Amino acid sequence: MLRDLHIELGIPVDYGHNGGPPVFDEATDLVDVGPNLVGRQQRLTPAAAASWEAMRVAATADGVPLMIVSGFRSVDYQARLIRKKINAGQEIAAILKVNTAPGHSEHHTGLAVDIATPGSRPLTEEFETTEAFDWLGRNAGQFGFSMTYPRNNPRGIVYEPWHWSVKPA
Repeated sequence: MLRDLHIELGIPVDYGHNGGPPVFDEATDLVDVGPNLVGRQQRLTPAAAASWEAMRVAATADGVPLMIVSGFRSVDYQARLIRKKINAGQEIAAILKVNTAPGHSEHHTGLAVDIATPGSRPLTEEFETTEAFDWLGRNAGQFGFSMTYPRNNPRGIVYEPWHWSVKPA
């Protein structure tokens, strides 16, 4: 099924090989963690949700607001994101530097969050200049979070200072 979806989207047969993003299973046990910036309810696994909430509360106590942009994404939702970009005229090679192929998104696990903060455009490198990013760099590890896609990461994904995840239990 995943291979058929990749063929439909024009994703190369060797995608994910040679150090690219691995295949991730979709989480099935998810809980609501609140709405994102546009009011859409976001979900994470129970453990990731508890870590996210503890980290968000600690940051807020330090005067640093953290907001969730995106949590869990299904394979189908990831495919819709890619289709939308293809329909807008983007090339699949360019899309795959920014969005992983369906089945390869860490968001499928329910362990990853895209984070924003007031005063910074979400999902841009601008996030690295914020107090929130500085706070995350100093404190996220205490809550089990780490930045998945630093500069020049081995997965070939663009630098995403907003994308943080917890490791599976």
